[in-house]
Amino acid sequence: MARAKIAKFSAVAAWLLALLCLFSGAAQAQTTSYVNSTDGTINGSTSCAAPLVRNFSVADSFTVIDVDIGVYAQHTWRGDLRITLQSPSGTRVRLVNGNTNAINGDNFNVRLNDEGTQTVNTDGNGSNHSTATPPPFQHDFTPNNPLTAFDGQNSAGTWRLEICDLFTSDDDGNFRHAELYLTQQPTNFADLSLNKTVSNTSPASGSQVTYSLTVSSASASTNTANGVQVGDALPTGINFVSATGTGSYNPTSGIWTVGSLAPGASATINIVANVNATPGATVTNRAEIIASSLADIDSTAGNGSTNEDDDDSASFTVQGTRTAGTPPPLICPAGTSRFSWAGRTWSAGSLNNSYALAGFGTINFAITNDGTFLNNATFGGQSPTLQSIVHGGSPGQIQLLQLTDMNNASDEVVTTITLPTAVDGAQFTMADVDYNANQFADRITVTGQYQGATVNPTLTNGVSNYVVGNSAFGDGGADSDSADGNITITFNGPVDTIIIRYGNHDLNLPTNPGQQGVTLRDIDLCDPVANISVTKISQVLNDEVNTENPKAIPGATMRYCILVSNSGSATAENISASDSIPTAVTYVPGSLQTGSGCNSGITGEDEDASGADETDPYGAAFDAAASAKGTITGTANALGPNSNLAIIFNVVID
Repeated sequence: MARAKIAKFSAVAAWLLALLCLFSGAAQAQTTSYVNSTDGTINGSTSCAAPLVRNFSVADSFTVIDVDIGVYAQHTWRGDLRITLQSPSGTRVRLVNGNTNAINGDNFNVRLNDEGTQTVNTDGNGSNHSTATPPPFQHDFTPNNPLTAFDGQNSAGTWRLEICDLFTSDDDGNFRHAELYLTQQPTNFADLSLNKTVSNTSPASGSQVTYSLTVSSASASTNTANGVQVGDALPTGINFVSATGTGSYNPTSGIWTVGSLAPGASATINIVANVNATPGATVTNRAEIIASSLADIDSTAGNGSTNEDDDDSASFTVQGTRTAGTPPPLICPAGTSRFSWAGRTWSAGSLNNSYALAGFGTINFAITNDGTFLNNATFGGQSPTLQSIVHGGSPGQIQLLQLTDMNNASDEVVTTITLPTAVDGAQFTMADVDYNANQFADRITVTGQYQGATVNPTLTNGVSNYVVGNSAFGDGGADSDSADGNITITFNGPVDTIIIRYGNHDLNLPTNPGQQGVTLRDIDLCDPVANISVTKISQVLNDEVNTENPKAIPGATMRYCILVSNSGSATAENISASDSIPTAVTYVPGSLQTGSGCNSGITGEDEDASGADETDPYGAAFDAAASAKGTITGTANALGPNSNLAIIFNVVID
């Protein structure tokens, strides 16, 4: 090759918090498409001084409020392509800049749209576009320069598409197909815009801030907009306190119901929130108009865009210099045991492994990834993998690395740790939870489960991240051998399953993430301990005098239930509970039963201590010679956490 093609390595990735699932009741403006499918060569002869030109002749005359253009070309090394659109009035917009070094994937199959999913040519170096002829176009990307430059112009005339080859000495191709989409200004419209500010851009943690939102209808709007709504879901790091102003705000849905706006009118609401983010944390609050009865001439309600006039954001950074937090002590009544990665193996790229843990049983790690795990020899090869290069300030310690390339901002790696038995607590550290501008912003969210119910741990921050609730957010850089990116997760309560979600959060990031990684260290577990208690309850079943409200009088039959419960985290074994029949009553033969509760899972028992009924799963016997009136004994080979043994029998009052 005549040139050096430089492959770009992105160390980590970006994650963008998903906006609301939005909607609009407005009628859509009319969009007309114009097609040019005349093939043309893109090679050394189509330099940017003499580009390939494809024209669209538009006879219709109307005011344009939105322009999209789809382009399909077969061309090796897509980064060589530069694409420009010119309107009949002479306005020129370079839609695709091109990048001859960094973008080496083949073909171009994109609808360029100001409301696209991500910026053009950020979908990954080396990724090839489809050769299937559109429509539809494979991708919907925003151009390098906005198409809004054409808004308000007249449609009629010749629209000129120019495609040139930036590297004329190599890598050729062919233009195949293009479609120009022109949206006409509707007869009735409301041009709505949104402004958002915050009262303090550097509040202290624990203080309050006020967000002021104003939605306005331009005086040029033709009609009153009804049903106007604004989506403003408050971000992690603040808690809702109150809202005052026009309309109403629902802090649960995050929707401000504005109502109606006449041309030239505006409405304002003030939302007060407590700041609970840690010092140094930057909190960004985004809002967007999500509903209106009329179309908007320069924006689309509820489309999730961040570059239209119907959306806005406000940010603040919490005062103070952050220091690493101090994790709470792990409180374990019976001591701790450690699950260590040292001496264990993890097959390269494996997503499910189980290991024996002495005194506990088998612990399982199951991993899913919306993106792609990477193979990097420097960090132990195919991820997930056990390695000690990324160690967070603990040289030589073997840790499980997850090095991944996310496809989009909402992708996650989910690690589910299933413990062999419930424990009274657990504590572990994760390393390299940090941030790099325009590259990645690590987010870790940890939840637990106990007996199917959700339990949340305490997270402790490092220098390069902050904690809100059960999530940690990277907002500063940390070297892979530095403790600055560490976080500590502590469960000081029963837990049997731990779920770790690893992704990105919103910190001015590209929509398409790249590569990122964190590690999971050894896990300290509270040694399981059983906690056995016994409860005895009684009930009068009948007597010989009262038919509707029986009394405990001579001749009455009573039912007893002895409930043996294990409220601990360990399985208790070889359970035996005995009860001597009081001298004032007589045992009723054949009434002996066992179950998981006084009124559940009940099975009949014979009165001896042998046979299959003694292990189904409980046993019971009546020994007439063990005491004056006999003794009832219930048994269980094992009684797990949160389990019961019920021993049920009847007596007659003498």
